[in-house]
Amino acid sequence: MKTSHVIYNGDLRCELIHERSAQKFITDAPIDNQGMGEAFSPTDLLSTSLAACMFTIMGIYARNKGLSIEGSKASVIKTMSSEPPRRVVRIEIYFEIKLDGGDENAKDALIRSAKTCPVALSLSPEIEQQIHFTFV
Repeated sequence: MKTSHVIYNGDLRCELIHERSAQKFITDAPIDNQGMGEAFSPTDLLSTSLAACMFTIMGIYARNKGLSIEGSKASVIKTMSSEPPRRVVRIEIYFEIKLDGGDENAKDALIRSAKTCPVALSLSPEIEQQIHFTFV
């Protein structure tokens, strides 16, 4: 089954459509690469997907253990190469985890589980992943 469809709308903008749900959103080239910067760029999605995937895996762990991380947040910083070829060289994520229930062991397990998310394991080892966790 197809995962998604992408339509190029011109002016460096694409429409992305999720096959199963029909949810849609657009991407736009960033200002520093001839775009308008009015939406996520494809490399923004790559970087942000890492945080979302880590949250998903932590959420599965928390739910299976009767814990909650609802209301937790993450900030993502993407760094592009300064020299050609243009590519993501570093992704920094700052997690603020609101853990309802659990102890130090649960915190350690959440961190370990996040680092095993499919996106983290799929990214090139050349992309530095700096992941920071704060429990609030």
